Formats: sequence, structure tokens, C-alpha cells
Amino acid sequence: MGNFEVDVEHQQRIGHLFGPLPPEMRNDTAFMDRIHAFLPGWDVPKISKELLTDHFGLVSDFLSECWSQLRSQSRLNLIQNRVFYGGALSGRDTNAVNKTVSGLLKLLYPSPDAPISDEDIEWAVRIAMECRRRVKEQQKRIGAAEFRNTHFSYIIGTDGVEKFVATPELHSENTIGSDPLEPGQVWTISPGGLDENPGLYKIEVNEGPGSGVKILNKPVPPAFRESMSYAEQNLYTRAKQLVGDKDPRHHEFNAQLRAFDAAKSGAHVGVAALIALCTAMLKKSVRGGIIIVGELNLGGSIEPIHNAVTIAEIAVEKGATSLLMPVSCRRQLFDLSDDMATKIDIQFYQDARDALLKAIVE
Repeated sequence: MGNFEVDVEHQQRIGHLFGPLPPEMRNDTAFMDRIHAFLPGWDVPKISKELLTDHFGLVSDFLSECWSQLRSQSRLNLIQNRVFYGGALSGRDTNAVNKTVSGLLKLLYPSPDAPISDEDIEWAVRIAMECRRRVKEQQKRIGAAEFRNTHFSYIIGTDGVEKFVATPELHSENTIGSDPLEPGQVWTISPGGLDENPGLYKIEVNEGPGSGVKILNKPVPPAFRESMSYAEQNLYTRAKQLVGDKDPRHHEFNAQLRAFDAAKSGAHVGVAALIALCTAMLKKSVRGGIIIVGELNLGGSIEPIHNAVTIAEIAVEKGATSLLMPVSCRRQLFDLSDDMATKIDIQFYQDARDALLKAIVE
């Protein structure tokens, strides 16, 4: 368990979360790699009267003996083929997560024969991955190249959806982080218009039984309604190309537009809206750190963008690492400064299907 005297944001500006350790070990990545989990002090409630009992409880030596007996046991055999880890976990990461999961489940289920619910398995896996990823993030901050991939994920059950685990102190939900988004979520930039500057948006779509697309914003921005309508019609007419044998007409979509700038209209974001609809259906995540821009029409053609350089500069300012744009923007971006061009990976797409394949996690 770790703690330090300064606030979390300041500590990460001046170093990393293992900074308060003695100098002999604070930057030793090999030592860190043997830490199964890092529980930060801010996750632990302060001792107060509400946490103390007013009667005689378990004496410490009896509780110690209980834990000692549990230590020789494992609960991993009870969760085999019920949870599957993502490809980013291997070696010591898998071992660390397994031991933390087993320890947490033993506290919940002291009896080795007790059935374990999927909800409790998921609770233990999320905590274990978050705590282990926190260790890996500190190694990455020190600059160890072998610890770059920290996109930890898991799937509950053979038909489950891959879910990614983040460390909350690294990114707020309102910033473009490097973690893949939940299915149905996409970052986009509207190119703006005559009366509005370009702006950053996040489109969030949830899918369920039913039919049609419902926009939850009140009032609904007319420009966003138009883009979502184009996206919906393209999904229906090109379903085979985009979502295979799934029939989008038998699904209901609830969409919400979240604005992060002064711009509020959500104009010309049809490609991102279509990808949000598709990933919600496919249960696939969009790659982390990517912004998708572009508008399509009812016929499926991609509309031209006239301020590609401005959009690229905004993407860099917002912390994006990748920008997915129509290939028609390629010539405009010759005017992008060398400094900006080195800060972001700009990729191009030919049509909506090409954009979808380049946007989702492989």
C-alpha cells in the first residue's frame, strides 16, 4: 500500500507513485515488476469511529491463523474458463493478477467449495488488473520500453464482451487517454461552420432490443440529428459490409452527444456516429487515443473537409495520439507544421468500412 505527502497530480508531474521509496529501489524497474499490486493510500478510508466495533471481536492471533490457513489455498481452479485475460497480460502480469484475484476471492469465500458468482469474479479481476496496471504505469514513466503495453482487459464467459481496465488517477473521463473506449464510444471533432468553430465531442451509443435510433440530448442539436440520421441510414443499407450477419433494424440505439468545447451543434460527425453504432452492435472497442472525423451523405460518400490543418492542431491540443481522416484531406496536411506532424499519427480512410476497420481494436 502506498502513500505520499503531496497530491496525486503533483506527484505524477514531478515523478511517479513509487517516488517516496528509498533511492535504492524507487527507480528499479526489476524490483517494481515483482510487486503484484499497488493500492494507493487515497483508496483507503481514514480510521474513524464508524470503522471500529463497540464489542469484542476476533483477536489478532486467531485472525492471523485464519489468513495463514487460507494462504495455502487457491481459488483459481474455480474460475478457470470463466474469465479470460486480454493479450496485454503475460508472464509476471498474469501471475500477479491471478494471485490478487485468488486472494480477494478467498476473503469473500473462505470455504473452498463455495460457488463464486460472475459478479464477484469480475469485481476481483477489475481490482487486480487496476492494481497491477498501476505498477506497470510507474515503470513506463521511468522509461522502460518493455512496459509500454498496459491496455489490460478481460472477458467474463465465452460470449462476454472485452472490457478494459484503467487507473483513474492517470486520466479523467473528459480527456483523450490511451485506453480503448467502451463499445459504442467515439471521440470526434466537428469541423464547425459559418457560425461555429471546430470542437471536440464524444459520441456514446448504447444498444439493446427494439428498433430505431433515439438521441438522448435535450434539446437535440439539429445538426447532430442530421449526422446521426445519415449514419443510421448508412448502417441499414450497408449492414453486410459493416456488421456482417447482424440486422441493425432489430436493435434500438440510444445515442448521446457530449461537447467539450464552446461548440455545441455536433455538425458533420456522421462517420464517427456510424462507427459508434457499429461498435455498439459488434461489442468492439475503438482504439485508445484516436479521434475520428468526417461526414457522410445518404449515398455513403464522404463529404470533403476544408480545415484539416486546424482539426489536426486541435487533436494534438486535446491529447490525441491518432487522427483518422478522409483521404481527401491528405494534400491539405502538407501545410501542417513539422512540430505538429511529429506529435500525432494521422491515418486516412477511403470509405466508412475502411474507417471502421482502422478504428477498432484488433
